[in-house]
Amino acid sequence: MMGAQGLVLSAPRGWLWGAAAVAALGVLLGAWRWTRGRAAGRRRRPGRLQRVGTVSSLFVYPIKSCQGVAVQRARVTPMGLQSGEMRDRFWLVIKEDGHMVTARQEPRLVLISTGCENGYLTLSAQGMKKLCLPVKLPRKNPVQNCRVFGLDIQGRDCGDEVAQWITTFLNSEPYRLVHFEPSMVPRKSKDVINLFRTTDEVAYPDCSPVLIISEASLEDLNTRLEKKVKIQNFRPNIFVSDCSAFEEDNWEDILIGDVEMKGTVCCGRCILTTVDPDTGVLDRKEPLETLKSYRLCDPSERHIYKSSPLFGRYFAIDRTGTIQVGDPVYKMIE
Repeated sequence: MMGAQGLVLSAPRGWLWGAAAVAALGVLLGAWRWTRGRAAGRRRRPGRLQRVGTVSSLFVYPIKSCQGVAVQRARVTPMGLQSGEMRDRFWLVIKEDGHMVTARQEPRLVLISTGCENGYLTLSAQGMKKLCLPVKLPRKNPVQNCRVFGLDIQGRDCGDEVAQWITTFLNSEPYRLVHFEPSMVPRKSKDVINLFRTTDEVAYPDCSPVLIISEASLEDLNTRLEKKVKIQNFRPNIFVSDCSAFEEDNWEDILIGDVEMKGTVCCGRCILTTVDPDTGVLDRKEPLETLKSYRLCDPSERHIYKSSPLFGRYFAIDRTGTIQVGDPVYKMIE
């Protein structure tokens, strides 16, 4: 390998090579900065990157409130993470009148594990036979009008077999499963929380395509609890290491892999965090009560979060691409 002195002593050929290398580097850097700036139809001013963490885990939750699937790599779309044919919260359990059902009402939903095999979504649970249903549903299956946090959205009915399977496992009133299809109209995140942009959209997630939490935040919380909780209590998409507790609260524009995301609001927490992911038992107290003791918002933000404690941060997608476990997390500084 040639050192800096070698470049000087071998002029003029070495000088020419060095100049060419510098010029090429300048072109590449300029192109990279321009590419970064294409997000959301606007061009960013050239900035710098500051490493703030490392992706330690990635999770996709095909059915809202059911178990997540840990993946090594995921495609980040405008509407959230995708791994193969599994898309984040693109399936939803509903009542027969179309209203959503989550672990807030049926905590044992968290005991249903999901996966995807050869074009089929799979459901498994203790005491139940494994069920497979096609990701691409027959067109004859009716489209249901659904309600998710007071907003209308459609879903194609997944059929009687899976409806009976879920109803039997939960020992509940009749429930059905629906699937969001690309031709359907998504919900606007801004209609849930006004701080999102008009371009930010989701299928069945609460309000945002991506939720990020740091390992340090979870560790900080667990130092205050008698019974430790898992990251599964909080259901993030991206779990990040190598940063301090709650540092993610202050991330605005970040870069992971070739994906750009924009921080919007923190995640206000509810009783779903008190569902034990291993037993499906709703505690209603912890870790929510402990979070309320030290993670309430500033009084100036009560119109956003009300009395909900904050844990994790929501992100919208500025540029799509691929991320994987081990990727550095960079903060983009203008």
